[in-house]
Amino acid sequence: MAVVSAEELAVEPPAAARRLLGATLRSGPVAVRIVEVEAYGGDPAGPWPDPASHSGRGRTKRNGVMFGPAGMLYVYLSYGMHTCVNVTSGPDGTASAVLIRSGEVIDGLETVRARRPGARSDLDLARGPGNFGTALEITLSDYGTALFDPSSAIRLELNGPVETAEIASGPRVGVSTAADVPWRFWLAGSRAVSVYRRSPRAPLSTAKAL
Repeated sequence: MAVVSAEELAVEPPAAARRLLGATLRSGPVAVRIVEVEAYGGDPAGPWPDPASHSGRGRTKRNGVMFGPAGMLYVYLSYGMHTCVNVTSGPDGTASAVLIRSGEVIDGLETVRARRPGARSDLDLARGPGNFGTALEITLSDYGTALFDPSSAIRLELNGPVETAEIASGPRVGVSTAADVPWRFWLAGSRAVSVYRRSPRAPLSTAKAL
């Protein structure tokens, strides 16, 4: 049975990220199973200071929802065109969120194919953060949606926890700061996981815990 509470996400970022693997995000006729995520912490005053996070320098109008309760939708545009989907985590008042990087379409396949006509295969339909947002037709207007509210147009279902042995981890993608922190998690058996690409702006360094 799907969990209908955000309580399981009110934890430290890596734990919330791992809990989201295998979960289902639904929007209209489309449902996508989450297979890859990245965890992000918050500002220096919080328990998980993270310079790579949008909240790493404190609260702004853009990142305000990250400081709220777990289970809210944080949406932003990457490079001004790709809608990226995040789920807030941690206790209310402490900034953190999990970026959804990739998923497998489990309902509404024909609808997503129409939205993503350039996809090479069904495995590519929701592979990568921007494609994930397009597959579910999530926009900036969905910012702040309560994902566990039954009346919400976009809903999150936390299915049973994935076994630790099925989860792989590695450095985050595309960030130039704290890039080696191993807070990217994915289902090792999924073929829809994105390809790792290190930011050319990220200096080579030894990973350390945040």
